[in-house]
Amino acid sequence: MKPMNIPRHIGIIMDGNGRWARQRGFPRTAGHRAGTDATRKIVRTCGELGISYLTTYVFSAENWGRPRIEVSMLMDLLVEMTKKEIANLNANNVRLRAIGDLSRLPPRTREELYNGIEATKNNTGLTLVLAISYGGRSEIVNAAKEFARAARENPALIESLDENSFSTYLYTKDIPDPELIIRTGGDKRISNFLLWQAAYAELFITDTLWPDFDRDNLIAAIEDFNKRDRRFGKVKE
Repeated sequence: MKPMNIPRHIGIIMDGNGRWARQRGFPRTAGHRAGTDATRKIVRTCGELGISYLTTYVFSAENWGRPRIEVSMLMDLLVEMTKKEIANLNANNVRLRAIGDLSRLPPRTREELYNGIEATKNNTGLTLVLAISYGGRSEIVNAAKEFARAARENPALIESLDENSFSTYLYTKDIPDPELIIRTGGDKRISNFLLWQAAYAELFITDTLWPDFDRDNLIAAIEDFNKRDRRFGKVKE
């Protein structure tokens, strides 16, 4: 493979677990479990390619509206996979992070997630960011509330507010914006994912369902990213 410009931060909307299972006559739970296997492989590949940040859309704020039994299974699967993967993350120097309204998670799920974050906090390779109970609009609203509280104590903040200072109130205040966002499963929408941060991200849509997304698919997305002319609203001479 010829040298590529590797994005520093990739975001992935992991879609298609349910369709993958339905096509095979399996329950949706089997699709979600297969999806975790795909995640494990992509995390490993991102580490090998030298990507600094990978944000995966694990569970959206809207997903709480799914059938209770499916939500419960997903929370249990998160506990299971976090426990199982900690040793592997440490072996591969991967640091675990999470963004979203984590207060909505069941106590057991939240505790296991925090355990994983603590256990990997000193790793210096890839940072794996799990977007859980996450919504881009609610993140911006929460940031506005945080800013309002700060401005109440220090009104001078109002006149000095700009995009850079506002971004310090977001979940991702210490994470660079994604340069590439990949969506699997074929749908052509961003689904409330990193709305502020994705302002100038390149979008790559593939019909491949998430459980089938592998190293070759990721490299194809990065190769496509390398073909883009990133002008950020300006004109190149």
